Amino acid sequence: MKNLFLISITMLLASQVILAQTDDLSRGKFHLGIKAGANLANVYDADGEDFKADPKIGFAGGVFFSIPISNMIGIQPEILYSQKGFQGEGTLLGSPYSFTRTTDFIDLPLFLVIKPLPILSILVGPQWSYLLKRTDRFKSNFGNSQQIEEFDNDNIRKNILSATLGVDVNLTKVIFGARAGWDLYTNNGDGTSQTPRYKNAWVQATVGYRFL
Repeated sequence: MKNLFLISITMLLASQVILAQTDDLSRGKFHLGIKAGANLANVYDADGEDFKADPKIGFAGGVFFSIPISNMIGIQPEILYSQKGFQGEGTLLGSPYSFTRTTDFIDLPLFLVIKPLPILSILVGPQWSYLLKRTDRFKSNFGNSQQIEEFDNDNIRKNILSATLGVDVNLTKVIFGARAGWDLYTNNGDGTSQTPRYKNAWVQATVGYRFL
């Protein structure tokens, strides 16, 4: 039964690849779809020698629009809900602790799309991100705490410009996507905030479905 299932999946994917390769005209059409997957995020350019971070996983998903300029070139704007952040461990007063920060964004990438093959799209472009909220979790032997901040009175940069690039594998209606991105500005507003200064960096994997 297991072998039969694997053979069926392999044949289905192979048929999708053949259809995608032969559907050359779809590269010149408008497409609308949804996508969902995960980010593996971390931070860089951290201010302070004691500030260390490890990557964490978060949700990513939303909608995308493929707007053709020609069969080989197009534009693809996307609207995504995207979770980033970091996690780490250390010691406080001789006691170990763990810390996780989750940042929730609305991401608006605008990609230039190059389509060398019907099955393959290469994407590159800027991304504007708006910070919705931040969730901090701190665990130690002294107890646990969780704080959610809306940043109404805190000088955190809520609008961030990033650079992004990626590839899409187009199997007719199903799209497998991979992205990488990094912030061009720190989170620390004009520098008066007490939060650690850093920039987000992430890789993203998604599966999408094209309605049109």
